[in-house]
Amino acid sequence: MITLTKIRDLHLAVSETAQLHLSAASGLVCVRSFLYVVADDELHLGVFRKSGDRPGHLVRLFDGELPALKPDRKKLKPDLEALVRLPASADFPDGALLALGSGSKKNRRMGALLRLDAEGALLGVSEAVDLSPVFTALEGVFHATNIEGAVVVGNEIRLFQRGNKKHAQNAIVRFSLPAFLTAVASMGRATIEPLGTLAVDLGEVDGVPLCFTDAAALPGGDIVFTAVAEDTDDAYDDGPCEASAVGVLDRNGHLRGLHRLDGGHKVEGVDARLDGDLINLLLVTDADDPEIPASLFLATIARPPV
Repeated sequence: MITLTKIRDLHLAVSETAQLHLSAASGLVCVRSFLYVVADDELHLGVFRKSGDRPGHLVRLFDGELPALKPDRKKLKPDLEALVRLPASADFPDGALLALGSGSKKNRRMGALLRLDAEGALLGVSEAVDLSPVFTALEGVFHATNIEGAVVVGNEIRLFQRGNKKHAQNAIVRFSLPAFLTAVASMGRATIEPLGTLAVDLGEVDGVPLCFTDAAALPGGDIVFTAVAEDTDDAYDDGPCEASAVGVLDRNGHLRGLHRLDGGHKVEGVDARLDGDLINLLLVTDADDPEIPASLFLATIARPPV
């Protein structure tokens, strides 16, 4: 069992919404001194400083407003479940962030692209992008698409499909990164096919399968992931969280280590950094309750032996 150390709740200094906190953190990327957090029930990106406890702020990703009531909000939200840092390129000299919808409904196939500057801060305004070519390529591959994480490994981008109690099918879908970015830039006109799919069995807790919630790439190709055992039969409805876990996969999708997390928190976002024989983790949570702030935790696991 891995012990989590709470750093702080993700409070906001000001907010365009009714609450002064981020409540449903679902993806995390750390760039230099900045923490970027997507929430699955927002039209915004949360921006926080890595050190200190100053409240963060929101950056708008999509136009419009979401209903305040959770059932209505759930129907209309873009369901941003993954956030990935894109490497520097001709188009993004200092890299960029890409937020991705889960694809679990037709209105959840959008994403947002945000350029970074040399200090890791956001540069300019966000650009809404159409991810339908990617999700069209996944139709028929899974019973129900539900992308919860994304990482860049070499010249590939890999998407993490989350299973559920009824269809416990975790998988990693591999795409060529250049082809993926071309498809994203086409505003829905291009087509793309996966390079391949890696099935991953994470086991279960009290009859509930552990299923992916996020991932972060390490140098050398290993991937750290988070997973939860959520007692639900589909990709839409929430359920009780029986357990959370963190683990390590090699670049071929083979499980190298899996650790239960203490505290009963539903962990949905991870940033991972190597420190010798250790892996330092930052983790964010989703309590499935808009009144409860998402929290930032610290944990450390041993790097699996080669």
